[in-house]
Amino acid sequence: MLTINNYEDYKSYEGKLLGLSEWHKIDQKQINSFADATLDHQWIHVDKEKAESEGPFKSTIAHGYLTLSLIPYLWKQIAEVRNVKMEINYGIENLKFGQAVLVNSEVQLQAKVKSVTNLRGVIKVIIEATLLIKDNAKPAYVGDVIFLYHFM
Repeated sequence: MLTINNYEDYKSYEGKLLGLSEWHKIDQKQINSFADATLDHQWIHVDKEKAESEGPFKSTIAHGYLTLSLIPYLWKQIAEVRNVKMEINYGIENLKFGQAVLVNSEVQLQAKVKSVTNLRGVIKVIIEATLLIKDNAKPAYVGDVIFLYHFM
């Protein structure tokens, strides 16, 4: 895991691949919990029998937004950003979903620092986030995650 202590540390990684998180298995329990939390109980996510018999993937799949919501958890496995008064999830740009994540698949976050900008004391960092699916050539998604940091 990388340690980033300040703006200069972050800037030194600009344009570089930071690394990979651990693999995380998305099981039906997690999918169902996410469906309950978001009130999105579409059958493709929660009805195993219907998904297997009528669905295009012959399996339930994780919600796209569930896979996105894993970014903070997986990101913390790649880098520890220290000396921060506040960190803000500012946005996601240029996001494309490339592949459905089937139930019981394992996913892994790959992070690359695209840019680091000092906005008068607030540090804007754009991370190219790619969610890899184990044993699958296509990623679940690729997008630019934007964080704002207020370092001490």
